[in-house]
This record gives sequence, C-alpha cells and structure tokens, in this order.
Amino acid sequence: SQDGVNPIFVAWTRFALASLVLLPFSGLRGADAPALRDGRVWHRALLIMAGIWCILTALRTEPIANAFGAFFIGPIVAFALSALLLKERITLVRSVLLGVSFVGVLLVVKPGFGATIGMGFAVLAGVFHGGYVVATRWIAPLHHPRVLLMTQLILGAVLLAPFGIATLPAALSWAGVALIAASAMGSAFGNLLLVTLSRSTPSSVIAPLIYTQLISATALGY
Repeated sequence: SQDGVNPIFVAWTRFALASLVLLPFSGLRGADAPALRDGRVWHRALLIMAGIWCILTALRTEPIANAFGAFFIGPIVAFALSALLLKERITLVRSVLLGVSFVGVLLVVKPGFGATIGMGFAVLAGVFHGGYVVATRWIAPLHHPRVLLMTQLILGAVLLAPFGIATLPAALSWAGVALIAASAMGSAFGNLLLVTLSRSTPSSVIAPLIYTQLISATALGY
C-alpha cells in the first residue's frame, strides 16, 4: 500500500490468488455446490471482504499500531453478538478478562483515535471482523471447513474482480508480487484454522485470540 498499490487491488488478489492455489487441493465435490445457495455463506463472505478492504485502506494512511488499536474493537463486537444472536454463555470472569485485555492493548499501542478517515476504516474493519467470527461460528456446524474457506475465497475473487482489475497497478515489482502472495496465503490458512476451530468452540472464546496479532503487528511494524 505504501508503494501506491490500491487497497482494493490487494484485497482482490488475496482472494483470487488463494483461490487459484488452493482449489486443486481443496477436495471440493459436486455435492458441495448447494452451499452457494445458502444466504449465510454469502453473508459471511461479504463480511470478510468488507473487513479486509477496510483494514487495508486504514493501513494505507495509519501506522500499524494505531490501525490495530482500533481494529481490536472486533473481539468486543463478537463477544456481544455471540451472546445476543447465538445465545452463548457469557461468564463474568471472561467478560472482565476481555475488558482488561482490550485496555491492555490500548495501553501498548497508544492509538490516537483521532478523527481521521483511516482510523474510521480501522474501526469498521474491526466491526466487520467481529461479525465474521460470529457468522463463522453460526454456520460452521453446517458445512465442511474446506467448503466455507473456498466459498469465501471464490466469492471474494469474483465479486471484487471488477474493482481489482480497474485498480490494476501500472507496474508491480517481484517484491510486491511476493508480498501480495504472502498476504493471500497467510489470510487463507488463517481463515481455514478459524473455520475449523469454530466447529467446536464458542465465538466468545475465539474472538479474543485475535489479540495475538499484536505480537506480529508490532514486530513487523517496527
């Protein structure tokens, strides 16, 4: 993004490259096609598409620490939605620990939370991601993890294609290609792990795990 590549192009390539690389190994069968007629599958895919585009847009103008400080509203959103929509059990201890964790993140990253467009996109990314975690938990028992992973990748690749192609950079170095590929595969495998975990674990437990991103975000930002 700092080299001038449009965030929506990066978002599209995340879905498109991962689809191309993983499809031959996904084990999808004709019997999996009905999943595309499930509105919940589309809803979940749209949430992750919006979340990725928003955080990439935020990172174009905001320091990583600030953007992630706002993005970490996601676990709070997922925690609340899992209780309201999925009726998951919420304990006082877990609520207090999540609150302390969120305050701790704010103390570490010291986000300014200034009224900038970039920070607004970071907050939106967190809201979308929180919704995505809950949607994944909602639908995970109904479809195989490979189906949920590939449907979100394929839908993202197709729906974002017109915008991605329209923002195709005039030139892209080999280093840029390698970074985009690493982003695509990291996102795909991370989401596969999330889907697999969601089949047996409540959203209120999964959501706070996103705070582990703080370690890599801080190191890579430095």
